[in-house]
Amino acid sequence: MENLDLSKLPKHIAIIMDGNGRWAQEQGQDRLFGHYQGVISVRKVVEAATEIGIQYLTLYAFSTENWERPEEEVTGLMTLFVDTIAKEVPDLHKNNIKLRFIGNLGLLPPHAREALDNATRQTAENTGLTLIVALSYSSRWELVEAAKNIATQVKEGSLAIDKITEVTLSEALTTKDFPDPELMIRTSGEFRISNFLLYQLAYAELYFTETRWPDFRKDDLVKAILDFQSRERRFGKTSLQVSSNDEIK
Repeated sequence: MENLDLSKLPKHIAIIMDGNGRWAQEQGQDRLFGHYQGVISVRKVVEAATEIGIQYLTLYAFSTENWERPEEEVTGLMTLFVDTIAKEVPDLHKNNIKLRFIGNLGLLPPHAREALDNATRQTAENTGLTLIVALSYSSRWELVEAAKNIATQVKEGSLAIDKITEVTLSEALTTKDFPDPELMIRTSGEFRISNFLLYQLAYAELYFTETRWPDFRKDDLVKAILDFQSRERRFGKTSLQVSSNDEIK
Protein backbone atom coordinates (compact mmCIF):
# COMPACT_ATOMS: atom_id res chain seq x y z
CA MET A 1 0.00 0.00 0.00
CA GLU A 2 2.97 2.29 0.58
CA ASN A 3 3.50 2.42 -3.20
CA LEU A 4 0.04 3.78 -3.92
CA ASP A 5 -0.23 7.36 -5.16
CA LEU A 6 -3.07 8.61 -2.97
CA SER A 7 -3.53 11.60 -5.28
CA LYS A 8 -4.41 9.31 -8.19
CA LEU A 9 -6.84 6.88 -6.64
CA PRO A 10 -9.86 5.79 -8.68
CA LYS A 11 -12.88 7.50 -7.17
CA HIS A 12 -15.13 4.54 -8.03
CA ILE A 13 -14.17 0.86 -8.28
CA ALA A 14 -16.57 -1.79 -9.58
CA ILE A 15 -15.94 -5.49 -8.99
CA ILE A 16 -17.38 -8.60 -10.61
CA MET A 17 -16.99 -11.09 -7.77
CA ASP A 18 -16.49 -14.27 -9.77
CA GLY A 19 -15.29 -17.74 -8.84
CA ASN A 20 -17.12 -18.66 -5.64
CA GLY A 21 -18.58 -21.85 -7.08
CA ARG A 22 -15.39 -22.99 -8.79
CA TRP A 23 -13.37 -22.25 -5.65
CA ALA A 24 -15.76 -24.41 -3.61
CA GLN A 25 -15.60 -27.28 -6.09
CA GLU A 26 -11.80 -27.14 -5.97
CA GLN A 27 -12.10 -27.54 -2.19
CA GLY A 28 -14.44 -30.50 -2.59
CA GLN A 29 -17.37 -28.47 -1.23
CA ASP A 30 -20.75 -27.46 -2.65
CA ARG A 31 -21.21 -24.11 -4.40
CA LEU A 32 -22.97 -22.45 -1.45
CA PHE A 33 -19.87 -23.01 0.68
CA GLY A 34 -17.99 -20.84 -1.81
CA HIS A 35 -20.58 -18.08 -1.58
CA TYR A 36 -20.31 -18.06 2.22
CA GLN A 37 -16.52 -17.76 1.94
CA GLY A 38 -17.02 -14.99 -0.59
CA VAL A 39 -18.74 -12.93 2.09
CA ILE A 40 -15.46 -12.86 4.00
CA SER A 41 -13.78 -11.39 0.94
CA VAL A 42 -16.49 -8.74 0.68
CA ARG A 43 -15.84 -7.73 4.28
CA LYS A 44 -12.06 -7.59 3.75
CA VAL A 45 -12.30 -5.63 0.50
CA VAL A 46 -14.75 -3.11 1.95
CA GLU A 47 -12.40 -2.59 4.90
CA ALA A 48 -9.45 -2.16 2.53
CA ALA A 49 -11.31 0.26 0.25
CA THR A 50 -12.27 2.36 3.27
CA GLU A 51 -8.70 2.38 4.57
CA ILE A 52 -7.24 3.33 1.17
CA GLY A 53 -9.74 6.15 0.65
CA ILE A 54 -11.93 4.87 -2.17
CA GLN A 55 -15.17 6.87 -2.32
CA TYR A 56 -17.45 4.45 -4.20
CA LEU A 57 -17.34 0.66 -4.44
CA THR A 58 -19.84 -1.33 -6.53
CA LEU A 59 -20.06 -5.10 -6.09
CA TYR A 60 -21.85 -7.30 -8.64
CA ALA A 61 -23.49 -9.79 -6.29
CA PHE A 62 -26.34 -11.35 -8.29
CA SER A 63 -27.37 -10.88 -11.90
CA THR A 64 -30.81 -11.35 -13.40
CA GLU A 65 -29.33 -14.31 -15.27
CA ASN A 66 -28.44 -15.91 -11.92
CA TRP A 67 -32.16 -16.55 -11.31
CA GLU A 68 -31.73 -19.42 -13.79
CA ARG A 69 -29.36 -21.28 -11.47
CA PRO A 70 -30.54 -24.36 -9.52
CA GLU A 71 -33.36 -23.49 -7.11
CA GLU A 72 -31.40 -24.75 -4.11
CA GLU A 73 -28.50 -22.39 -4.88
CA VAL A 74 -30.79 -19.38 -5.48
CA THR A 75 -32.70 -20.00 -2.24
CA GLY A 76 -29.42 -20.36 -0.37
CA LEU A 77 -28.12 -17.12 -1.86
CA MET A 78 -31.24 -15.20 -0.82
CA THR A 79 -30.82 -16.50 2.73
CA LEU A 80 -27.15 -15.55 2.65
CA PHE A 81 -27.93 -12.02 1.44
CA VAL A 82 -30.48 -11.39 4.17
CA ASP A 83 -28.36 -12.89 6.96
CA THR A 84 -25.23 -11.06 5.82
CA ILE A 85 -26.97 -7.70 5.65
CA ALA A 86 -28.40 -8.16 9.15
CA LYS A 87 -24.96 -9.04 10.53
CA GLU A 88 -22.91 -6.46 8.66
CA VAL A 89 -25.07 -3.32 8.76
CA PRO A 90 -24.17 -2.37 12.38
CA ASP A 91 -20.45 -2.40 11.54
CA LEU A 92 -21.01 -0.63 8.22
CA HIS A 93 -22.95 2.07 10.04
CA LYS A 94 -20.30 2.32 12.74
CA ASN A 95 -17.66 2.84 10.03
CA ASN A 96 -19.69 5.60 8.34
CA ILE A 97 -20.37 3.50 5.21
CA LYS A 98 -23.47 4.25 3.15
CA LEU A 99 -25.16 1.19 1.66
CA ARG A 100 -27.10 1.35 -1.61
CA PHE A 101 -28.66 -1.32 -3.83
CA ILE A 102 -29.28 -1.28 -7.58
CA GLY A 103 -31.08 -3.74 -9.83
CA ASN A 104 -34.52 -5.15 -10.53
CA LEU A 105 -35.19 -5.47 -6.83
CA GLY A 106 -38.87 -6.24 -7.39
CA LEU A 107 -37.81 -9.78 -8.32
CA LEU A 108 -36.43 -10.39 -4.83
CA PRO A 109 -38.60 -12.12 -2.21
CA PRO A 110 -40.41 -9.70 0.17
CA HIS A 111 -38.23 -10.50 3.20
CA ALA A 112 -35.10 -9.74 1.16
CA ARG A 113 -36.50 -6.40 -0.08
CA GLU A 114 -37.38 -5.48 3.50
CA ALA A 115 -33.82 -6.22 4.63
CA LEU A 116 -32.41 -4.03 1.84
CA ASP A 117 -34.78 -1.17 2.67
CA ASN A 118 -33.84 -1.31 6.35
CA ALA A 119 -30.12 -1.33 5.57
CA THR A 120 -30.49 1.61 3.19
CA ARG A 121 -32.39 3.65 5.77
CA GLN A 122 -29.98 2.87 8.61
CA THR A 123 -26.93 4.05 6.64
CA ALA A 124 -28.53 6.83 4.59
CA GLU A 125 -26.86 9.71 6.45
CA ASN A 126 -23.36 8.23 6.45
CA THR A 127 -20.69 10.19 4.59
CA GLY A 128 -17.82 7.73 4.13
CA LEU A 129 -17.49 5.04 1.49
CA THR A 130 -20.64 4.47 -0.58
CA LEU A 131 -21.02 0.70 -1.01
CA ILE A 132 -23.28 -0.13 -3.94
CA VAL A 133 -24.51 -3.71 -4.24
CA ALA A 134 -25.88 -4.81 -7.62
CA LEU A 135 -28.59 -7.40 -6.92
CA SER A 136 -30.86 -8.92 -9.54
CA TYR A 137 -29.04 -6.53 -11.85
CA SER A 138 -28.73 -6.53 -15.63
CA SER A 139 -27.32 -3.62 -17.59
CA ARG A 140 -29.57 -4.40 -20.56
CA TRP A 141 -32.59 -4.34 -18.22
CA GLU A 142 -31.36 -1.01 -16.82
CA LEU A 143 -30.96 0.52 -20.29
CA VAL A 144 -34.41 -0.67 -21.38
CA GLU A 145 -35.95 0.84 -18.24
CA ALA A 146 -34.09 4.10 -18.89
CA ALA A 147 -35.38 4.17 -22.47
CA LYS A 148 -38.93 3.63 -21.24
CA ASN A 149 -38.52 6.45 -18.71
CA ILE A 150 -37.24 8.88 -21.35
CA ALA A 151 -39.93 7.82 -23.84
CA THR A 152 -42.60 8.48 -21.20
CA GLN A 153 -41.24 11.98 -20.61
CA VAL A 154 -41.32 12.69 -24.34
CA LYS A 155 -44.86 11.32 -24.65
CA GLU A 156 -46.07 13.44 -21.74
CA GLY A 157 -44.46 16.55 -23.22
CA SER A 158 -42.03 17.16 -20.38
CA LEU A 159 -39.00 16.41 -22.56
CA ALA A 160 -38.32 17.40 -26.17
CA ILE A 161 -36.58 14.83 -28.35
CA ASP A 162 -33.87 17.31 -29.39
CA LYS A 163 -33.10 17.92 -25.70
CA ILE A 164 -32.12 14.29 -25.05
CA THR A 165 -28.40 14.09 -24.24
CA GLU A 166 -25.94 11.73 -22.57
CA VAL A 167 -26.86 13.42 -19.31
CA THR A 168 -30.53 12.59 -19.91
CA LEU A 169 -29.68 8.90 -20.20
CA SER A 170 -27.28 8.94 -17.25
CA GLU A 171 -29.94 10.48 -15.05
CA ALA A 172 -32.40 7.73 -16.02
CA LEU A 173 -30.07 4.94 -14.88
CA THR A 174 -30.06 3.26 -11.45
CA THR A 175 -26.56 4.68 -10.94
CA LYS A 176 -27.60 8.32 -11.41
CA ASP A 177 -26.40 9.26 -7.92
CA PHE A 178 -22.87 7.92 -8.45
CA PRO A 179 -19.91 8.79 -10.71
CA ASP A 180 -19.00 6.25 -13.38
CA PRO A 181 -16.44 3.63 -12.29
CA GLU A 182 -12.85 4.38 -13.23
CA LEU A 183 -11.61 0.85 -12.50
CA MET A 184 -13.45 -2.44 -13.05
CA ILE A 185 -12.00 -5.61 -11.52
CA ARG A 186 -13.08 -9.13 -12.43
CA THR A 187 -11.80 -12.12 -10.50
CA SER A 188 -11.36 -15.78 -11.44
CA GLY A 189 -9.78 -15.42 -14.87
CA GLU A 190 -12.82 -14.60 -17.00
CA PHE A 191 -12.30 -11.85 -19.61
CA ARG A 192 -15.77 -10.36 -20.05
CA ILE A 193 -18.04 -7.89 -18.26
CA SER A 194 -21.19 -10.06 -18.24
CA ASN A 195 -23.94 -7.47 -18.68
CA PHE A 196 -22.50 -5.28 -15.89
CA LEU A 197 -22.64 -1.47 -16.10
CA LEU A 198 -22.31 -1.52 -19.89
CA TYR A 199 -22.93 2.23 -20.27
CA GLN A 200 -21.08 3.32 -17.14
CA LEU A 201 -17.87 1.40 -17.93
CA ALA A 202 -17.28 3.28 -21.21
CA TYR A 203 -13.99 4.80 -20.02
CA ALA A 204 -13.14 2.50 -17.13
CA GLU A 205 -9.83 0.68 -16.96
CA LEU A 206 -10.47 -3.07 -16.95
CA TYR A 207 -8.42 -5.36 -14.71
CA PHE A 208 -8.66 -9.14 -14.77
CA THR A 209 -7.09 -11.51 -12.27
CA GLU A 210 -6.94 -15.29 -12.00
CA THR A 211 -7.59 -15.07 -8.25
CA ARG A 212 -10.89 -16.61 -7.21
CA TRP A 213 -13.13 -14.22 -5.28
CA PRO A 214 -12.90 -16.14 -1.95
CA ASP A 215 -9.11 -15.66 -2.08
CA PHE A 216 -9.25 -11.95 -3.01
CA ARG A 217 -7.85 -9.70 -0.27
CA LYS A 218 -6.43 -6.24 0.35
CA ASP A 219 -3.14 -7.03 -1.41
CA ASP A 220 -5.06 -8.02 -4.53
CA LEU A 221 -7.04 -4.78 -4.43
CA VAL A 222 -3.85 -2.75 -4.03
CA LYS A 223 -2.28 -4.60 -6.96
CA ALA A 224 -5.27 -3.69 -9.15
CA ILE A 225 -5.08 -0.03 -8.12
CA LEU A 226 -1.33 0.06 -8.81
CA ASP A 227 -2.02 -1.33 -12.27
CA PHE A 228 -4.67 1.38 -12.76
CA GLN A 229 -2.18 4.07 -11.73
CA SER A 230 0.37 2.77 -14.25
CA ARG A 231 -1.96 3.30 -17.19
CA GLU A 232 -2.26 6.38 -19.37
CA ARG A 233 -5.90 7.44 -19.48
CA ARG A 234 -6.33 9.35 -22.76
CA PHE A 235 -10.13 9.59 -23.21
CA GLY A 236 -9.71 9.75 -27.00
CA LYS A 237 -6.78 12.16 -26.93
CA THR A 238 -3.21 11.45 -27.99
CA SER A 239 -0.41 10.71 -25.55
CA LEU A 240 1.16 14.06 -26.43
CA GLN A 241 -2.04 15.91 -25.54
CA VAL A 242 -2.30 14.10 -22.23
CA SER A 243 1.35 14.84 -21.42
CA SER A 244 0.87 18.51 -22.28
CA ASN A 245 -2.18 18.76 -20.02
CA ASP A 246 -0.24 17.12 -17.16
CA GLU A 247 2.60 19.62 -17.59
CA ILE A 248 0.16 22.54 -17.43
CA LYS A 249 -1.24 21.19 -14.17
